[in-house]
Amino acid sequence: MQVAFYAPLKPIDHPVPSGDRLIARMLCEAMQAAGMNVDIAARLRSRVADGNILRQAQLAALGTKLAGRLLRQYKSGVRPKPDVWFTYHLYYKAPDWIGPIVASALDIPYVVAEASFAPKRATGPWAQSHKAVETALRAADAVFSLNRVDMECLADVCAKDRLHFLPPFTRISDWMVTNRKEIESDCVRLVTTAMMRDGDKLKSYGLLVESLGRLIHRGVDNWHLTVIGDGPARQKVEKLFQAHGIRGSVVSFAGLTLPEQTKDILASSDLFVWPAINEAFGMALLEAQAAGLPVLAGDTGGVSGIVSPGVTGWLVPVGDVDAFTDRLSHCVQSDVDMLRGIGRAAASKTKQHHTVEAAAKVLSGTLSKLVADHGHAPAPDAQDRGVHE
Repeated sequence: MQVAFYAPLKPIDHPVPSGDRLIARMLCEAMQAAGMNVDIAARLRSRVADGNILRQAQLAALGTKLAGRLLRQYKSGVRPKPDVWFTYHLYYKAPDWIGPIVASALDIPYVVAEASFAPKRATGPWAQSHKAVETALRAADAVFSLNRVDMECLADVCAKDRLHFLPPFTRISDWMVTNRKEIESDCVRLVTTAMMRDGDKLKSYGLLVESLGRLIHRGVDNWHLTVIGDGPARQKVEKLFQAHGIRGSVVSFAGLTLPEQTKDILASSDLFVWPAINEAFGMALLEAQAAGLPVLAGDTGGVSGIVSPGVTGWLVPVGDVDAFTDRLSHCVQSDVDMLRGIGRAAASKTKQHHTVEAAAKVLSGTLSKLVADHGHAPAPDAQDRGVHE
């Protein structure tokens, strides 16, 4: 099966790492694992963060032009003609101006993964892009959600039989840790991983810092936090820690790390902590669990689809600093002996439900049926499967 893949928010080869880029890459890998050939059909970034109406119109025109060019390339054989068009991450700030045109012209299934729909954007500066998202979703033959909350929001524009839950997934084997040191009760090793940028990430850092500051005020100081991540708001994040008296003796900033470095830090940690304010689901939470760490997080979005309360970690009401602090205090004082057992349960859950192979099975089953229902036979497999430009 030939798949035309497009990520309007950020292409998979964008130089700046992010959870969005990672998920796009993982989706391509899962489709490859299912025997599909993936062609990166376009790299147009359609995001308009400030609602600039002129910029949205320019991107819409450019998307139409690119769609025409793709159709000519498919007709001439310059590019492999797709059996299905697959768009990742669709929302009012980053609509798909290309895929619906191409899919309709070729009479192939149009598929979306991770979409959100916000009716309140029907008026105002993003009205044009909102309408494009609505049109695309109503035309979609299937919409995969990695977050069950998003599925509820999509019910008004997508028929129920077109909505499919795809559990978040990663290369579990890359994160597995076989041997862990004993937990030292006088220093429980905490870890968190998150980009440092304004908005919800900074709010989460703010809550985490306030919670840790309260622990110190209570005299609970048997912990050390390692922060993995970097970004434009790094100075703001560091100032938050300093303002609450959280300095070198109890916190370390690892900066932006390579995956193998991140794994090493997770392997030497005891508990992953993240308030997860407005988090879609959190790939970092999944990687931590795959590494055998219990997770303490805010209960928001699709986080509960990764963290099972009382089984693989703990969830507290999102934004509730009192609840977060109380549970964290309990973990580093009263529940220390439970951390390893819950971590093992977390690793077991990820191996059962969050692998690339599991995602490949879900994607393959749905996409194969869509292609068959359209009356098309999938294109012959290329000798070398992969992601092509």
